[in-house]
Amino acid sequence: MSTESTVPALVAAATGGRPDRRPVWFMRQAGRSLPEYREIRADRGMLEACFDAELVCEITMQPVRRHDVDAAILFSDIVVPLKAAGIDLDIVAGTGPVIADPIRTKEQVAALPRLQPDAVGAIANAIGQIREQLGDKALIGFAGAPFTLASYLVEGGPSRNYERTKALMHADPQTWHQLVGTLADITIAFLKVQVEAGVHAVQLFDSWAGALSLADYREFVAPHSARVLTEVREAKAVPRIHFGVGTGELLGAMGEVGADVVGVDWRIPLDVAQRRVGAGKALQGNLDPSILSAPWPVIEEQVRRIVDEADRAVAAGATGHIFNLGHGVLPATDPDVLTRIVGLVHQL
Repeated sequence: MSTESTVPALVAAATGGRPDRRPVWFMRQAGRSLPEYREIRADRGMLEACFDAELVCEITMQPVRRHDVDAAILFSDIVVPLKAAGIDLDIVAGTGPVIADPIRTKEQVAALPRLQPDAVGAIANAIGQIREQLGDKALIGFAGAPFTLASYLVEGGPSRNYERTKALMHADPQTWHQLVGTLADITIAFLKVQVEAGVHAVQLFDSWAGALSLADYREFVAPHSARVLTEVREAKAVPRIHFGVGTGELLGAMGEVGADVVGVDWRIPLDVAQRRVGAGKALQGNLDPSILSAPWPVIEEQVRRIVDEADRAVAAGATGHIFNLGHGVLPATDPDVLTRIVGLVHQL
């Protein structure tokens, strides 16, 4: 299947086309690894920055200019739609999202607000500005998946074991499904604003789904993620990427919820991931972010290995490959290494 030159390489790879080069981008490519990002964020809080259209545009474009990646990802945070909906939270440096009043009862769940599209109008404005600068590269919008958002709300912040979250889903399934259903509504509303504003693709981050068993994922999580991906597709047919960390044992189920592309973390080779996901999906990944601190010959060897595994995955039925890390860029990463990786992937 050929693709028109106007189709961004990432979109072509995600939809079974043949891009003129293997697309590459990096999760957290816009962030603390870049000195220009640290400079522009020096006196601005994270949430403040996420609602400033001009700042969102500038930060989103920084890694595109520096690395020549094939896609920008909208500078935001998965809790932005929760904040915009009216939930009292903050992003605390060194900790992450902190919820003022954790959600643990059916009364609290019933009282949760919904997201009004005009509350994220600044994000839509930023998307328009970014599109004017991107040229033939793709812009990826994103949101947190309902389970990951729920884990923050129930735990009150980041967690190692998710004990309150798992206790709620098993002890009171009705309240759990009401909570995650409400969060699915918020996620859908946020992603629809992004696709209507002009993003080329969306990524649904279920960052912490790897903490679940396969049975729990299928019962308590998959139906809500599937609804998000289905309703976004019905709003506009943009490629949908689905990603979680530590989800090797869930890849088959994650491949069933409706995404066009399944992101794979570094723990599972891409050709193995393809067998778990099944044919008919593109794959994204999956260089270990920690490897970026190694000498260049080590990094080059790992990049070549991943490309070889991806090619085997495509030969076995994957519809395409988007090169990425298996999670986000670490803050101490030398940005010049990322630039070299992009050049190498494009050569290969």
